[in-house]
Amino acid sequence: MNFAIIAAGEGSRMVSEGVAMPKPLVDIDGRPMVRRLLDIFADCGAQVVAVIVNQQMTEVADYLRHVASELPFELRLVVQSTPSSMHSFHALAWQLPEGKFVMTTVDTIFHPEAFSRYVLAFAADTAADGYMGVTTFIDDERPLYIDVDNQDFITAYRDESSDHDRFISAGIYGLSNPGAAAVLNRCIAASMARMRRFQRELVAEGWRLKAYDLGKVIDVDHAADIVVAKQLINSK
Repeated sequence: MNFAIIAAGEGSRMVSEGVAMPKPLVDIDGRPMVRRLLDIFADCGAQVVAVIVNQQMTEVADYLRHVASELPFELRLVVQSTPSSMHSFHALAWQLPEGKFVMTTVDTIFHPEAFSRYVLAFAADTAADGYMGVTTFIDDERPLYIDVDNQDFITAYRDESSDHDRFISAGIYGLSNPGAAAVLNRCIAASMARMRRFQRELVAEGWRLKAYDLGKVIDVDHAADIVVAKQLINSK
């Protein structure tokens, strides 16, 4: 399996709340957030991991270059400032070999055991076009709600909640190339920017996307989220 990490955001909310460290380097469990992900991917048998950081985050780029030789996989670093997460994903997708991959943002915190089961299920599934990580825990300021059929295949993405909601997006995407990169190309050409637009395009184009429940997932967007993330990691 190949993996990708979007770590190109500015983390402006955390900076305004007094967190001076660039978000990817914030200590969550004795390791920077980005290193925790790299280690989890290594445990999942990663072959290639692509990471994008913005041009202002020189500390993050330097850190990744420093640890690259310690990793049991090929690290492909992209240093590029982009206008949106979709543009960051587009830059990463072309760095990944053909075949299945899993992409997440650097600030997505989950249990490694649940993630490992998710990766194994995605790798073994020959019927689905993608495995989208979902959660029932709403921690996002603007959650993306998901409609599924009776086999948990995604039928729609919605910005508003309803009485029958089960899942929201966990910001973890299991897809494959070259298909994903081609859809991203079309989205960029149509001046789309948000990742939820990309996900809707996948559904509109007939991709069979399986919703996979990863349990509790937290996005570290604010300084207070660091404490919550540490509690999640320490919980069983």
